[in-house]
Amino acid sequence: MKQLSTFLFVIILLSVFSCDGQRTFEKYEGFETQSWQIQDTVSFTMDIPVPTGPSILAVKYNEEYEFRNLYLRYLTLDSLGNVIESQLVNIPLFENTSGKPLGKGFGSTFTRYDTLPLTSHKAYHRIQFLQYMRVEDLKGVEAIGLKRVKN
Repeated sequence: MKQLSTFLFVIILLSVFSCDGQRTFEKYEGFETQSWQIQDTVSFTMDIPVPTGPSILAVKYNEEYEFRNLYLRYLTLDSLGNVIESQLVNIPLFENTSGKPLGKGFGSTFTRYDTLPLTSHKAYHRIQFLQYMRVEDLKGVEAIGLKRVKN
C-alpha cells in the first residue's frame, strides 16, 4: 500500500511541475512529407474568448532544410474572416558563419521559437501561415506551431 501511495505522489508531483501555467493555447500542424508545399496554408483557430498575450511561432525543422532562414507570411483574421493584419517575417534557423542550428533539439531535429511582431492590438480568432521561400517544396520543415502565453 505504501508503494502505491508513493507512486501516486510521484505521478501527481510530475504532472504539477510539467504543466505550464502561462500557456493559454498551444497547437502544432505537422507535415507528413516533412516538407512545406508552397500552396499549403497552416491555420490555427482559437476558441472565443480568444486568449490574450504574446503569440509565439514554433518552427520544427531538420538538417535537410537547405536555407539559413525561413520567410513566412502570417495573416490574423477576426471571427468573420476579415484580415486584421498581414506581415512578412524572417525567422533565422541557422547561424550565419558556423551553420549551427539556432533552435533547441537533439539529433537532426530542432525547434526554433520566435515571438510574432503583431502590430494590431485587436484580438484575432484565426491565424494563417504561408511559406514565402519561392520554392515549390520546402524540404526539412516538419511542423509549424503556435503558442499563446499570458502577459
